[in-house]
Formats: sequence, C-alpha cells, structure tokens
Amino acid sequence: MAALVRRGARGLLRCADAAATPRRWRHKKKWAATEPKFPATQLALQSFDVTYSVQFGDLWPSIRVSLLSEQKYGALLNNFAAWDHVSAELERLNARDFVSEAVARGAPEPEAGHTEAPSSTSRGCSPNLRCFTFARGDVSRFPHARLGSLGVMDYYLMDAASLLPVLALDLQPGDTVLDLCAAPGGKTLALLQTGCCRNLAANDLSTSRTSRLQKVLHNYVPQGFRDRNRVRVTSWDGRKWGELEGDTYDRVLVDVPCTTDRHSLFEEENNIFQRSRKKERQMLPLLQVQLLAAGLLATKPGGHVVYSTCSLSHLQNEYVVQGAVELLANQYSIEVQVADLSPFRKLFTDTFSFFPSCRVGELVIPNLTANFGPMYFCKMRRLQ
Repeated sequence: MAALVRRGARGLLRCADAAATPRRWRHKKKWAATEPKFPATQLALQSFDVTYSVQFGDLWPSIRVSLLSEQKYGALLNNFAAWDHVSAELERLNARDFVSEAVARGAPEPEAGHTEAPSSTSRGCSPNLRCFTFARGDVSRFPHARLGSLGVMDYYLMDAASLLPVLALDLQPGDTVLDLCAAPGGKTLALLQTGCCRNLAANDLSTSRTSRLQKVLHNYVPQGFRDRNRVRVTSWDGRKWGELEGDTYDRVLVDVPCTTDRHSLFEEENNIFQRSRKKERQMLPLLQVQLLAAGLLATKPGGHVVYSTCSLSHLQNEYVVQGAVELLANQYSIEVQVADLSPFRKLFTDTFSFFPSCRVGELVIPNLTANFGPMYFCKMRRLQ
C-alpha cells in the first residue's frame, strides 16, 4: 500500500510539472530530431580545437584568436592597368610592395660597376609580381578596386599569402603552365601577371566556379592578351589530367580543394563542415593526393609543381605531398624531388608568420600582427 501511495505521489508531481510547463515548450522525444543543430561554423571550430591543439601545441591559442579575427589583404597590382600611377596611390596609403622589398633585401651585393636592380627571377621567384600590404600591426583596409583608365581593374584584393605559391613556382619566360584547380581566379590572374606564360590552361571541375574565373579574367586581362597567350579555361576532372595531357607542362600549380579553414569559421554557405558533407570532408586527403599526382604526371620531366592549400591540417598538407610522391614512385616509377623552401621563407619572413616545424613545404600561420593565411605550399620537381 505504501508503495502504491509513493507511485501515485510521483505521478501527481509529474502532472503538476507538466501543467506548470507551457504547452509550446513541451515536445515528445521522437520530435527531438527537428530541433536546431549546431551550425557548421561551430562544428568547424570544435574540430579545429581537437586536432590543431595537438598539432600546434602552445601556438594554437594564438592561431585560433587570429583565425577568428579580421583577415588582412594584399593588393595585387594589375600590370595591364596604369600600374605606376596605382602604385603611387597605394604608397600614399602607407602600403608597401612586399615582393619588391623582399627581393631587394635578399639580393646579393652588386659587383663593382653594376647597378642593375635585383630581379625576382634571380631569387627563385616568379617575376613581375607587385603586391602591396600594410605593415605588421597595421589593420588598415584597402579601398575597393576600381576600373582604371585602360579599361581594366587597377588591382585585385587577395590574401597576400595566396601569392606565395605563384612566386614559388618560379615561372620563366615561354613556360607552358597549368593551373589545375584555378577558380575563383586570384592565382590564375597572378600567373598571367608574370608575363611568362606562353600558354596557360586554367581548369576547375565546377562550372559555376569557372564562370567566376572567366569574370576575373574579363575584368583584369585584355582580350587581346588572353588570345595571344592562349589562355584556355576548362571544367574537366583534374584527377584525369595525367591521362589527358601527360608530360606537357613546364610549370603546374595544384591549389586543391580543402577545408578552407578561415572560410569554414565564418560562412555557413558551402561550408564543408555541414553534417551532410561529412563523407566528402573525410575523403579530402585522397582527392588531394589524386589531384597532385595528376599534376605531376602532366608535368614534363624536369618541370616543377607547386602544391598548395588554405588549411592548417598536416593531413591535407605534408601527408598529401608524401602520399603523392610515393604513388608516383610505386605506380609509375617516377621520382619526384621535394624542394627546400627555407631560403624562400627567409625572403618573406618580415611580412608573414611561418610555422617553424613543417617536414616538407612551408606554412603561413595567422598571427594578429600579420593576419594572413593559413597558406601551405610545397614545391616539387619531376625528375627524368
């Protein structure tokens, strides 16, 4: 009898609690699936906290704060515009051309009787690129680019670290060049700015993204130049490029799809950390290995490839490089030599913060005083 009384009392208490709870707040457990889930941006941050705190150790809190803060940009001068006039305008804003400064700083002392200005080519960098940034700690913004007197836009705003893979590619006059994953087009534009491309193939699997690429080319590069230099835009599967055009190119840029870490922390749209894209995210390293292997196969023996991502993940960076090198050795008996980029890093250490412990390649890490990146890049040479 006492047990029945206790059960009855508990039932009355449950009824009283239900009565005190407004009906709109009550729901059955089977409806719980309709409750709001964590946004993809929050899932991305949780993932980064778990993985990057291990990968970067004591550096992670600083990188994390920087990733969540406003990004810095660079202004890539358009050589097809009245660039000398634009350069003077940017200098009046207290911006500086970090490429020219780095090359001049790293150049050897000229011999007696020689007064030539140092060229980026002499320092292992692609030539003719001019990109302005504000000094460390200066968070000023560049004005929006505008249409110049020559009918093209004056400059292109981009993360200045995104220029480093193009600089590292070390283009030479007359090179045939492939940009395997080209959209939205900033690096493709930079490749054309060098004036070295005898012809350029710019590819991206997504037709909507190649439309954005076409728009960038239309706004920044005169049609006549594109025709003379045989600029070709395609939407093929980059993984098959080794079969389509093997042993063809002097220089290949493989800027692969990745977790785009900074984008993933701020944008819900097209965020790879959406629950529906979990499998796609897990398969990224395999896709990246396949794309890099295809880029290497498309390169002539003796040619160069630069692999790049805008992710901090060593699984998408160093491990992909190692995986592709092993794949070419085992399946194609092709030897690939990975370049030491430490001299290149020293050229640009005044502008960017580099992670000091990459096993291969270089990684620009976000820093509050120089909030560029992340940007990983690694240069390789396909041997005979």
